[in-house]
Amino acid sequence: MLLFLVKGWVFLISLLGIAPLAERLGFVTEQLAFHTSSTVGGLLNATFGNATEMIISIFALRNGMIRVVQLSLLGSILSNMLLVLGCAFFMGGLAFPHKDQRFNKASAVVSSGLLLMAVLGLLFPAVLHSTHTELHDGKSELSLSRFTSCIMLMAYASYLFFQLKSHRKLYENEQETGDNESEAEESVMGFWEANGWLAILTVFISVLSEYLVDAIQGAADSWNIPVAFISVIILPIVGNAAEHASAIMFALKDKLDISLGVAIGSSTQISMFVIPFCVVMGWIMGKPMDLDFQLFETATLFITVLVVAFMLQEGTSNYFKGLMLLFCYLIVAASFFVHVDQPQHGKK
Repeated sequence: MLLFLVKGWVFLISLLGIAPLAERLGFVTEQLAFHTSSTVGGLLNATFGNATEMIISIFALRNGMIRVVQLSLLGSILSNMLLVLGCAFFMGGLAFPHKDQRFNKASAVVSSGLLLMAVLGLLFPAVLHSTHTELHDGKSELSLSRFTSCIMLMAYASYLFFQLKSHRKLYENEQETGDNESEAEESVMGFWEANGWLAILTVFISVLSEYLVDAIQGAADSWNIPVAFISVIILPIVGNAAEHASAIMFALKDKLDISLGVAIGSSTQISMFVIPFCVVMGWIMGKPMDLDFQLFETATLFITVLVVAFMLQEGTSNYFKGLMLLFCYLIVAASFFVHVDQPQHGKK
């Protein structure tokens, strides 16, 4: 019992320690973005904004905690699409109550399509397992997951080429907004100074992440909270601290394209790059990391992507749309609080 209490405190202190580091990581990344083009800067923001989740995932994967990896990455996608985007729409709507804020509809549609492709990739391994229709029990699901992950990584690489090279005009509105923002603000860090701070912050986050991962089970037992709730709801809120603050700040300035790029861009990167990357890393480490997130989790993601896609189809936002997304997140959080996770194939 004493050990569980100690683990609970270690988890809480590590969690509180990572939060400001994640925020500073976001700030340093923004400073680095001043020395690049706006599109590359947006990509850097999404990448280093997800660095916390990636580091936590690698440590959890190394410890064989595959379910923690799956649930924390799923939670990060849900948090970005519902909580972060919902807060941005809601606060932006309150700041501009007499008009609908507008964003680049074309780029939002492309991102929605990628998110639906990610759901497709996660859906078939889960259905294959649940219907017991695998050719080789356990092995077929893992092989399918690894093949699908490679396809998803190629799709994400193609998306980067599409965004940065072949169809740059599609993102012109976002680039102009980013350029205006750069003109209004000046960098307080040089290029190499920003890179140095990125390295230092990443090391500190790595150290705290190791303690955090080791204490998850003890914290769940100590607080009598399901591990699924900690992984899907609590961890992503801390990991997304930088994105959350940035998305709200830009929405309050009526720069909704950037807010959307932060929230939806981050979700797209996690679903199409980070999750497949973890499957490949598990393959290299000899860990059976797969895309079978189980039916409950996969269904939650599928419905969330559909809800957000419908919200984005008009190219406008207001406080009511933000409020609906926040209410959806509360329902998802409550669902995971009463959800009993069933580990499969030796997953922890």
